[in-house]
Amino acid sequence: MAAVAYHEGRFPPAVLDWPRLIPLLGPAAAAVARYDGMLAAIPNPAVLLAPLTTQEAVLSSRIEGTQATMGEVLEFEAGREAASPERREDIHEVLNYRAAMREAERLLAALPLSQRVVRDMHRVLLAGVRGANKSPGEYRRIPNWIGPAGCTMDQARFVPIGADKLPDGMSRWERYAHEDAPDRLVQLAILHAEFEALHPFLDGNGRLGRMLVPLFLWQRGLIRRPMFYISASLEARRDEYYERLLAVSRDDDWTGWCGFFIEAIRVQAEDNLGRAQAILQLHNDLKHRLPELTRSQYAIRALDWIFERPIFRSSDFVESAGIPAPTARRFLGVLQKGDILRVLAPGSGRRAAVLAMPALLNIAEGQEIL
Repeated sequence: MAAVAYHEGRFPPAVLDWPRLIPLLGPAAAAVARYDGMLAAIPNPAVLLAPLTTQEAVLSSRIEGTQATMGEVLEFEAGREAASPERREDIHEVLNYRAAMREAERLLAALPLSQRVVRDMHRVLLAGVRGANKSPGEYRRIPNWIGPAGCTMDQARFVPIGADKLPDGMSRWERYAHEDAPDRLVQLAILHAEFEALHPFLDGNGRLGRMLVPLFLWQRGLIRRPMFYISASLEARRDEYYERLLAVSRDDDWTGWCGFFIEAIRVQAEDNLGRAQAILQLHNDLKHRLPELTRSQYAIRALDWIFERPIFRSSDFVESAGIPAPTARRFLGVLQKGDILRVLAPGSGRRAAVLAMPALLNIAEGQEIL
């Protein structure tokens, strides 16, 4: 089967089948609005939703083939060694994903969503990991193609735009991102598909394209923080995700892609809402329970510190939670007895214990992992 080539001259689509899309748009927009209402209700979303931010980085990277779990990433940050050099590379890719999102949020406080922001995100994403030799922050100057490992261009599944036409293609993409479109979710669907079809970099395109989802929703005022986690629903339907993207160039089926993507947004907004509600409920419950358990004015400070890093070294908590050291050490014992914290690795000699908050991790993962 011949490779599918980029849809030259057919972006943005001239025609969409709006009667097919309109029934999907109301429920999706309503789900996003409900989720945004939840973001408004959370007192400190950067802290309370930190585990979901890490989980998004894990799942988006997993779509590209990494194997690291959220637990492994958090344990690595807490000082535990990775199981293998390959897993360490996977973990660094996930950490870079988070760092690239932070960099984008910083830049977008002053800049519009633009090629400059995309290139800076790419530079952070590929810093010091596999792909670091693939021109971080620079558009490719050679052809690339998508298909089985080691395949030739003739054997590829998809061949993106030629490198000579890429700068113009990205300029068209950037212009479209700032147009007044009939519907923002449809506009986002088209932007995501076009970015993946252009494949502007030698590596990291899939992850960058998914990062652009929350950034666009935030920039357009659909959510108040760039915290929307799309990768779970895309990973769950990974084969269809790739097939729908391919059908845009092969069959000019922009409507089919938009319908798929809008439904993914709806499903994910509902899932995000459920997890955010569960996290807020857990935080509220513990906000009342911890002061009773610890009999201390520092209870809420400890709680917020742990929520931001639900796997941690005991020594890090003692040193950086902003609590007097004797009180912090006492807290760790009290919270273990109260079944709020669990020991993942006991301390030994000069090595600190590694502790975890199972309830929070299980909500973020969507399953019992501890």
